[in-house]
Amino acid sequence: MIRNVLEYLEQTTTRFPDKVAFATEKQSYTFAQLQQRAKQIGTALLRFGVKRAPIAVMTEKTPDMVAAFLGCVYSGNFYTPIDVTMPKERILSIFETLQPVVLLIDEKSQKQTDALGYTKERLLLEDIPQVIEQDALLQIRKTAIDTDPLYALFTSGSTGVPKGVVISHQAVVNLTEWYAETFSITEQEIIGNQAPFYFDSSVKDIYAVLKTGARMEIIPKQLFSFPVKLLPYLEEKQINYIDWVPSALCIIANTNALEKICPATLKKIMFVGEAMPTKQFNYWRKYYPDALFANIYGPTETTVDCTYYIIDREFADDEPLPIGHACRNTDIFLLKDNRLAEEGEAGEVCVRGRCLALGYYNNPQKTEEAFIQNPLNPYYPEKIYKTGDIAKYNAYGEIIFLARKDNQIKHMGHRIELGEIETAVQSIDLIENCACIYDTDSQKIVLFYSGAEATQAYILKKLRDKVPKYMFPNVMMQMETLPQTLNGKIDRLQLREYYVQENQ
Repeated sequence: MIRNVLEYLEQTTTRFPDKVAFATEKQSYTFAQLQQRAKQIGTALLRFGVKRAPIAVMTEKTPDMVAAFLGCVYSGNFYTPIDVTMPKERILSIFETLQPVVLLIDEKSQKQTDALGYTKERLLLEDIPQVIEQDALLQIRKTAIDTDPLYALFTSGSTGVPKGVVISHQAVVNLTEWYAETFSITEQEIIGNQAPFYFDSSVKDIYAVLKTGARMEIIPKQLFSFPVKLLPYLEEKQINYIDWVPSALCIIANTNALEKICPATLKKIMFVGEAMPTKQFNYWRKYYPDALFANIYGPTETTVDCTYYIIDREFADDEPLPIGHACRNTDIFLLKDNRLAEEGEAGEVCVRGRCLALGYYNNPQKTEEAFIQNPLNPYYPEKIYKTGDIAKYNAYGEIIFLARKDNQIKHMGHRIELGEIETAVQSIDLIENCACIYDTDSQKIVLFYSGAEATQAYILKKLRDKVPKYMFPNVMMQMETLPQTLNGKIDRLQLREYYVQENQ
């Protein structure tokens, strides 16, 4: 039984010591080099004399950042990735909650750290000596258990206020075992990493590599704005496996980039983080009819994924892709007023199982609100996580995501899921992207969309055959591109602020 993720690293290093594990254009580590570097960092952290304490890692996205994560674990502590490009206010808010024992930085992030006015303990990765105290590291492992925290990722969700989701070793082991087996990940996989390391989707990439001996190519962030450069990069690196946010896949679809270059090596294409528009999915499937496609769903609080759907049939452009069924060793159920939702009835997605986070770091109030006693079980303590997502079952028994709970509105006497409107609009041929919000004061459905040739009249004409008239947007605002969060999701808070400013 795996108790600690370091066992993945150690077992795979024994099998493939000289195989490249993580690589960028400028740096690469074999498994043996990664293990050695992680132990050196872990040894350097021993002098702080703490266990199960948070250590912030604020470096460039490189193989050395992965080594820093694992070094934190070797020292008996847990890590929190901090992106150097995050807004100053967000970083300071995270530090205020986390109170890290030490901040691990590299030379490139020194200036940003200085600009923050950070005065507590800092450790420069380039200054860490090549010393390993093997006996001390082994002593720490003797007292480690699988419910110890592995990392804390900060997510703001719909509130805009960062919350530190604390995830244990057992939860990541549970995820990694399911993920590697379900998608047949082996040492032959070359994973093209898109997700930032502070985004939970990257956890799958990292630990799949450590378990299986696969290779991760860390794709430069700027390439995702230029499909004409991104696709040749995938081909050059012979990447055969990607697990990206839909926005990254949609940029390629919206520019028809696959018509010019279609990397032949791609065999497995996953999407995660938010709803994948079916129109853009169908574009990808046209060029990769034999590839394995999967729609994967899960909040950070459920250790990345809790449901998945391997796409095995055809879907119309205006038909939402299912999020499928529960991952192994995970139970999903839909609650309506503390009872199970009936057939065809929408309910809140609730999750129980080993995948659940330990809670929010230094935030007991939010933890108690989200991680509650299972209302279907009054007999013994059993925590579930209320996702805030609304879903229902389709005729195949698959779960269909409808909308966020705060995106469910009452309009003109009708209960409406804004996600249903978004799915309909997204299927229109001239639309590239879209999102809806609701102006409660004026009781108006507001649609934001991108697509230079799509007029408001054209959208309304196309919607006639897709949704009832009471679901038509009352206000439509065309944008060149929709704003995104740091994780690549549509930034609805920013859209709401923009709407308020435009209507002052």
